Amino acid sequence: MTIKEKVAYLEGLAEGMNIEATEYGKVFDAIIDTLSDIADEIEELNENALDIGEELDAISDDLAEVEDFLMDEDFDIDDEDFDFDFDDDDYDDDDYDDEDFDGCNMCGSGEVEFSIDINCPECNAELELDEDDIANESATCPACGKTIELEIDEVDADDENYEDSD
Repeated sequence: MTIKEKVAYLEGLAEGMNIEATEYGKVFDAIIDTLSDIADEIEELNENALDIGEELDAISDDLAEVEDFLMDEDFDIDDEDFDFDFDDDDYDDDDYDDEDFDGCNMCGSGEVEFSIDINCPECNAELELDEDDIANESATCPACGKTIELEIDEVDADDENYEDSD
């Protein structure tokens, strides 16, 4: 017998005993109404728990499929497929704290290179602009030979429209 059925049984008993006509009838009637509300909430929670359990089973099945795929003998990953040259000894927090930082201390190049890709307005070929092109505010398209004048807007980090992309 469910909780809801038990509460319905109590309601029937109270009606059969004509308990509402007594001085304590209002109290028992309020208690039975409260029990009915509690039974409804518990039934709803049970339904939600069952739904969550079904979704969790589906996720578990999907995860098992992914694990099977990754553990498949045909799907073989060797360490040589990845190039992990990073060594913790090369990294020092102090290198990135000082304002005179002038290069990439992790790779040892001494310089941080910057480039940006754009499309030529004439032939739509892709160009990679380096720091010199940006400083000169012009570049030459290797495909069509057209000189492209660049309009560079200065970005102020204090500007409220500036977003840091860290």
